[in-house]
Amino acid sequence: MKEKILVVDDDEGVRQVLTQSLQEAGYRVHPAESGEKASAAVREEPFELIILDMVLPRVDGLEVMKEILTLRPEVPVIMITGYASVETAIKAMKMGAADYIVKPFRMEEVELVVAKALERSHLRRENVSLRRQLETHYGVHNIVGQSAEMRRIFQLIEQVASNRSTVLITGASGTGKELVARALHYNGERRARPFVSVNCGGIPDTLLEDELFGHVKGAFTDAVSDRPGRFELADGGTLFLDEIGNMTASLQVKLLRVLQEREFTPLGGTRKIQVDVRIIAATNIDLKRMMDEGRFREDLYYRLNVIHVNLPALRERREDIPLLIQHFMNKYCRDMNVPAKRFTPEALKTLTDFGWPGNVRQLENVIERAVALSFGKVELGREDLPREVVEEGLVEMPPLHVGGDGFSLDEVLAHYEQRMLTQALEHSGWVKTRAAELLKIKRTTLIEKMKRLGIPLKGVPERVPADGEAGGAGDVGDAAPGSPSAN
Repeated sequence: MKEKILVVDDDEGVRQVLTQSLQEAGYRVHPAESGEKASAAVREEPFELIILDMVLPRVDGLEVMKEILTLRPEVPVIMITGYASVETAIKAMKMGAADYIVKPFRMEEVELVVAKALERSHLRRENVSLRRQLETHYGVHNIVGQSAEMRRIFQLIEQVASNRSTVLITGASGTGKELVARALHYNGERRARPFVSVNCGGIPDTLLEDELFGHVKGAFTDAVSDRPGRFELADGGTLFLDEIGNMTASLQVKLLRVLQEREFTPLGGTRKIQVDVRIIAATNIDLKRMMDEGRFREDLYYRLNVIHVNLPALRERREDIPLLIQHFMNKYCRDMNVPAKRFTPEALKTLTDFGWPGNVRQLENVIERAVALSFGKVELGREDLPREVVEEGLVEMPPLHVGGDGFSLDEVLAHYEQRMLTQALEHSGWVKTRAAELLKIKRTTLIEKMKRLGIPLKGVPERVPADGEAGGAGDVGDAAPGSPSAN
C-alpha cells in the first residue's frame, strides 16, 4: 500500500488538485484546510509525508511546521510557497523542512519532489534501523562477561572505538576476537562505513595479495576485468585482518607500506589508490616470538600494536561461564523456537569445571548441541553434554584431612598435567606445534612431557609389542622432534 500524505492548504482549488493528482499516482491522501486541523490530524494518525502551505489563516505555516516536527520529527515536510517568499522557504528548510515547491507548480514537479522526499525518508529510517540492529548484535554489551578482565576490555573498547589508531587483538582461538573487532567498528565514528574482514590464514598465499589489493584487467590470465581488493572496499571504514601471523614475509612488507603511506597499487596496475582505512588485526600466535625468530617484521609488529587488546581464555574467567551458558541457552531456545530450558546443578558444575580448550566458541557449540538434542526436555543434565566435557573436566583434588593418610601430590599433578596435555592435543588435531602454543610451552617441552606421561605421539593407543618384537609404541615415542612421525 502506498504512503499516506497529508495535504494542508487553505485554497480549496490547490487542495483538490494536489489530492486528486496524488491519489491517481497511488498515494493515500488526507486533505486539511488549516494549521489547526493539520496538527490534530498528525496527533491522531501517522503520515509518511506532509505537504504544507506557507501562508495559512490564523497560524503561520512555519509555526505549524515547528509543531508538526515536534510531534513527528521523522516525517518529511514539503513547503508550498509563492515566488515572492522563496527566501522564507529556504529558511523553512534550515528549520527542518525536507524541500519546497513554488506556486504556480506543475504536478509532474510535485510528484518528483514527493518521490525524492519519500525515498530519502525511507533510506534514513532504514539506516536508523540498521544501526540499531548493528548496535544490538555488535555493541559492547553483547559481549558477555562481568569479570574484572572483561570489564577492563569493555572500557578500553569504548575509549578507543572512535580512534583511528591500529588495534591488535590477541587471544586463543574461540575467545571472540572478531566480535571485539566488530564492537570497535560499530561503536565508533566509522559505523556507517564498511566493515571488511579477511582471514589471512584461510586464503592461499598466492591469492591473498589479490584479495587485499585487487587487480586490473589483464594482470594475469584470468583477470578479465578490474577487481577491487578488500582495502578499496573498506575505504572509509575498517579492515579486519584475522590470523595476521600467517601472512608471508613479502606481504608483510606490502602491508607495512600501506600502513605508512595510506595508498597501494593493485596487481598489474600503475595508478596508486589512496584509502582511509582503520586496521584491526588479530592473532592467536605469539607475534613477539615470531619476531624474535625472524618470521614477523619488527616494524610491522609495532605498527599494528598501537592499541593492544588481549582476550583471556575462558578458563581464566570462570565467573563468566554461568552468564555465557544462560546467554547461549536463551539464544538457541529462541532461534529453535523451543521453550526455555535450564541445566541441573550437576550439569552446571560440569560445564563450569571443564577446561574449555576451544574457549567461548566451544562452549557455544556445546550449548547449541544440548538444546538441539533435548527433545522436549526442560531440564538438561550431564547426560545431555558431550562425553569429552563430562569425562575431561578439571581434576578434582582429593581432600587432605588433618591426621589422615594424605595423598601423593606428584601423582595428582601428573594426572592433571596428562589431562591438560591430552585436551590441548585433541583440540589441535594432534599437531604438536599448535598444542604447544595453546599450552604456552615449547614444542620440545611438550614432546618430553608426552614421553614422560606415556601419551602417544601420534594420538593412537599404545600397542603392547609381541614376543620378540622390539620397540613397540616406544619406537614412536623416540621419534626425533623434527621427524614426520613427531608432527
